[in-house]
Amino acid sequence: MTTNNGLLLIDKPQGITSHDVVARVRLELGERRVGHAGTLDPMATGLLVLGVGPSTRLLRFAQSESKRYSGTVTFGVATDSLDADGQVLERRAPPALSSDEVNEAAGAMLGAQRQTPPMVSAIKVGGRRLHALARQGIEVEREARDITVSQFSLRATKEPEVWEFEVVCSVGTYVRVLLSDLAVRLGTIGYLSSLRRLASGEHDVAEAMTLLAFKGAVAQGLNVLQNPRRFVTSLEQVAVSEEQERRLRMGQHLELEGLFVGDEIAAIAEDGSLVGVLRRRGEKWKPEVVLTTDAAPGSR
Repeated sequence: MTTNNGLLLIDKPQGITSHDVVARVRLELGERRVGHAGTLDPMATGLLVLGVGPSTRLLRFAQSESKRYSGTVTFGVATDSLDADGQVLERRAPPALSSDEVNEAAGAMLGAQRQTPPMVSAIKVGGRRLHALARQGIEVEREARDITVSQFSLRATKEPEVWEFEVVCSVGTYVRVLLSDLAVRLGTIGYLSSLRRLASGEHDVAEAMTLLAFKGAVAQGLNVLQNPRRFVTSLEQVAVSEEQERRLRMGQHLELEGLFVGDEIAAIAEDGSLVGVLRRRGEKWKPEVVLTTDAAPGSR
């Protein structure tokens, strides 16, 4: 008996949660094991990277990838959530802003930095979600996180208070906090008025399926999953023999020929399928993740 196994890229529509997408995929595929690599808020659209079946064990490799977003920021308005889903707290006329001025301020925000998560977020403090505390009017101290902003640029629109932006940042970055902080640098207030995830690592939204297209493809019996190997393209790879594969599946450590820079490598079987991920243990390699043999990999 085979099971679903592989990478699935979905273009999430606005107005539903990432968990809603996971629930729909589970229903359509009849597969309980479905997870995603990085939440998108209900207001956001774009790329959602999912693992299906045994490949859910590979999601951590997608979760660590940098993200690319586009969207709009509206200056002169502040919301309690820092985005369009929140309640308006304040309005004030924003100053006249030039492209040079705005992008100079954005450029000053590039690089490694510390960012404090917003109160309206899913992070837990003391066992409780911050957004639940925020609804009760409770604000607690949040620990700042290390993030990196690699690219950040903006351009004006026909509406003086609305600017389009594109940003590339590390996992864990709150784009709405970034835009709110930019507004402060520019002597005003602002909120994230739209957001779309364009890419996560090498995965691009251009490859993703809408939920409607996904449902139609499944109904036609088409393969909607990409090969599990696409989760580990950032890792060095090693070809293993049938005997080595057997040993890995038994949990045995291997001695491998060749020089490997990283501490994790992808083991590839003779038929080209992904056996799993190995971690360095002294002079040997330990099977850290091994995919089950009854899994039917995606073909793309």
